[in-house]
Amino acid sequence: MGHKLLFICAFLTLLIPAGAQASTETTKEYRMAAALQALFAVGVRYHYGGSSPDTGFDCSGLVAHVFDRAWGIALPRSTEEQRNVGRAVKRTDLQPGDLVFYNTRNRPFSHVGIYLGDGNFVHAPRPGQRVRVESIDTPYWRARFNGARRLDPPVY
Repeated sequence: MGHKLLFICAFLTLLIPAGAQASTETTKEYRMAAALQALFAVGVRYHYGGSSPDTGFDCSGLVAHVFDRAWGIALPRSTEEQRNVGRAVKRTDLQPGDLVFYNTRNRPFSHVGIYLGDGNFVHAPRPGQRVRVESIDTPYWRARFNGARRLDPPVY
């Protein structure tokens, strides 16, 4: 497990654009915690309605799990409800931890993932697949992009 963690941490440092600045160090740390938690799920099998690494994830279950683990907050369980949390951000302004939404079922906001930085996101694609990292710039994902939302870290 130590090697996997080291690899993930090194991978994350490569994903953050050199000029990216968070409004505060705490906010940046929260965003990175969400991205790191999402990377821990890579390789977990897809399971419709799934919301744990033990049983598998669907896309919204992955998002809810990540933010529960990383930030200790409970997000709505469905993609349709998750599309209303936080505030809208432009595709060009994405930061690690932002939610990215896609139309994959001829229905807007039918799929969600978590942006990592440098044009990559983590998501639970579909039955028979596993949680994985993909580029938001592939023709498939670019054509289906519906929007993004940014959550504010919890205040304690």
